[in-house]
Amino acid sequence: METFESLVRAEFAPKNTYLNTASSGLLPARTVTALTEATRIRAEGRPLDPLFQDVEAARAAFARLAGVPVRRVAAGASVSTFSGLVAASLPAGAEVLTAEDDFTSVVNPFHARGDLKVRIVPLERLAESVRPETALVAVSAAQSADGRLADLPALREAARAHGARTYVDFSQASGWLAMDATEYDYTVSTGFKWLLGPHGAAFLVVPEDFGALIPLLAGWVAGEIPWDSCYGPIAELAHSARRFDISPALFVYAGLRASLSLIEELGVPAIRAHDLSLADRFRTGLAALGHDVLPAPGSAIVSVPGLGVKQRELSAAGIEVSDRAGNLRASFHLYNTPADVDRLLDVLSG
Repeated sequence: METFESLVRAEFAPKNTYLNTASSGLLPARTVTALTEATRIRAEGRPLDPLFQDVEAARAAFARLAGVPVRRVAAGASVSTFSGLVAASLPAGAEVLTAEDDFTSVVNPFHARGDLKVRIVPLERLAESVRPETALVAVSAAQSADGRLADLPALREAARAHGARTYVDFSQASGWLAMDATEYDYTVSTGFKWLLGPHGAAFLVVPEDFGALIPLLAGWVAGEIPWDSCYGPIAELAHSARRFDISPALFVYAGLRASLSLIEELGVPAIRAHDLSLADRFRTGLAALGHDVLPAPGSAIVSVPGLGVKQRELSAAGIEVSDRAGNLRASFHLYNTPADVDRLLDVLSG
């Protein structure tokens, strides 16, 4: 009988101490195999049907993780693309509420419009800052810089009370933190971090009524029958969120399909328990060394003020972390072990 550990060990064999999933996740062995097969399909001139099927299988797997019907999931390439789509749906003068220092791909498209009122507040004040004039609240579920978790239940209630829509980026959370996309108007996630896929895929969950989104980026794949939508204007847009698809990077989705299968096999609750136990072990070890951490309870991301300067030294020692605004950011995922944590602590204590 396969266990969590045996499944993980069969898929990963890092050559270093990799604690940087918040930047990008490691590819499982099954994903490497799927990518190799995808390139062979192209190289050998075989029909691409299996690769298009991978897109739909990956969409369905993400829908299960998000807790929504697959018809609500659009497939694209990046968070910023989908943020731009949501930004384009707002009327001129609409107020967008965002969190201070949130990730650029989430917030910048709203600033780029030029005719929206973007209001920025500290993350911990986001829910209390929603007001009747607020049209949309855009925030990351887990902050990229330091791992802090948004109070999503409080935000959801405040938005509902004032009639505001919600746009939540789960890029730093999907894969280790349970998500229920039915609770928000729009949710988005990239696939190359905690979902362990290649770069170049992202998913947007939209409301059943599409939430006033306009399919500005619609190409042939956004047609109800894509192969009948290759020339001229699309006569019939897809009846589902697929109307917001952009032409998929087929190799990427072939790999992502395999990665998502591993996430589903292990289960998000088990992954979360594993990741948080390692993050807590690191926090405890840092306290013993006399280091403070930025408060982010319940997060798999740990940020340590002032230690970002050690990133190059750690990398030279075979330990991969990030330097974010002078803070050392370590992120713990399913392929990490207590030995990885202890090795990082040992180097930091030297």
